[in-house]
Amino acid sequence: MSMRAVLAGVLALLTACDRLSPGNETERSPAAAPFPLADRPVAPIVSTRWSSEEARDRVNEAEDIMDRAGIRPGMTVADIGAGEGYYTVRLSARVGKSGRVLAEDIMPEVIEALSRRITREKLDNVSVKLGAPEDPRLPVNSFDRILMVHMYHEIAEPYAFLWHLSPALKKDGELIVVDSNRPTEQHGTPPRLLACELTAMGFRLEEVIPKPSAGGYFARFRRIAARPDPSSIVTCAYRSEN
Repeated sequence: MSMRAVLAGVLALLTACDRLSPGNETERSPAAAPFPLADRPVAPIVSTRWSSEEARDRVNEAEDIMDRAGIRPGMTVADIGAGEGYYTVRLSARVGKSGRVLAEDIMPEVIEALSRRITREKLDNVSVKLGAPEDPRLPVNSFDRILMVHMYHEIAEPYAFLWHLSPALKKDGELIVVDSNRPTEQHGTPPRLLACELTAMGFRLEEVIPKPSAGGYFARFRRIAARPDPSSIVTCAYRSEN
């Protein structure tokens, strides 16, 4: 799918924001309540890994994605939804001693296991962070790149999540998303839907290309606008055939 086709579909997906009923609001965290719910299913977290590390390395997945994302020595990178740390350990090697990697996940047991791996493998340039479904809790103005690999479809509060994530990027930083081109309930995100949700939050799609070796596509975004007021956010309509 070309970037022109993706961008052409974004306007078609934008629709008026439906405010939540009081019953739904009470089930959400206070930090998420001011934001609209996404008009799409959310895939459950069923595993901390997308595929085995050996299988991913055989197709050169991480190196290819890091090359495309322009990740270089000395950069500071956040690995969101880090899981067992496939990208975390490879980002650590790529950015080197002068760089930093922050591995984030919302599951305490995952963070604990990843911390043990970081200690075991002596990754001195890596730190970990326990995030929340509506907020990755990243430091402001800190990252050259933020990676979200095969996890966007699991974000239960995408508008709140992106709103809180946005300030963490440096001025020239980029947000990188890798996901499968299939409905969210089937553990993927259609590129047009992804672009629409990011556009609504002040990001611009710079590039989207197929990446079969990574199980889907690669999308690169830049922040070009201030964060919207939560009450003004326009949600994106979702149809499973997108």
